[in-house]
Amino acid sequence: MKSILILFAAMSTFAIQAQQVLTPQPMVTVTGEGIVKVIPDQVLIKSRIEHEGDDAQEVKRKNDEVVNQVIKYLKAQGIPEKNIQTDYLNLNKNYNYNDKTYSYVANQAISIKLEDLKNYEKIISGLMGVGLNRIDGIQFKSSEIEKHKTEARKKAVLDAKKKATEYATPLNQSIGRAFSISEIETGNFPPVYRVNEMMKASSDAGPQETIAPGEMEVSSKITVGFHLNQE
Repeated sequence: MKSILILFAAMSTFAIQAQQVLTPQPMVTVTGEGIVKVIPDQVLIKSRIEHEGDDAQEVKRKNDEVVNQVIKYLKAQGIPEKNIQTDYLNLNKNYNYNDKTYSYVANQAISIKLEDLKNYEKIISGLMGVGLNRIDGIQFKSSEIEKHKTEARKKAVLDAKKKATEYATPLNQSIGRAFSISEIETGNFPPVYRVNEMMKASSDAGPQETIAPGEMEVSSKITVGFHLNQE
């Protein structure tokens, strides 16, 4: 009899535990987004030196000579070596099917990071003066990007909490403790240009203003799961 009672008690405990497992905890999962607008204070210049000719050695010599002058100029302007980076170096042989001849093209891409936007016009002018012949693009940056990322994440979490509350309130429930937090990769932080500023820079601002930094948007998306409490 005692064995039967013990078995019954064990089975009852198991049934209660099974019922608890099968009864899901009320919860809500939402995604919040945080955006911080930042005025950039740095710029990354994507430049390239390129020469073409019939003699491979001569083409490479000309290209190397200009690259040397470019690097010397940048160092003379106080640009740290860590802000001057060769992205790639190519020497290509091309065939002209019309006149059955070969030509050679040498090019070297160099990324130049300026930590002060005020130096942009001066540096670009000087680079052109020493022979740089291609600017493939520029990218605006912030020296405090990590601080802005942290602020964007905080905003994203608060946005998720706000959304969860808005979902729960009409159901006469409230949100409880968060049980999961995960960040969604948002990629790079591209600049957002102010159209009016760009038009002004290109038309009536004079030849000394050729870029309009505008604003950067630093964004973060975070998914948060909250427990739901019954009111």
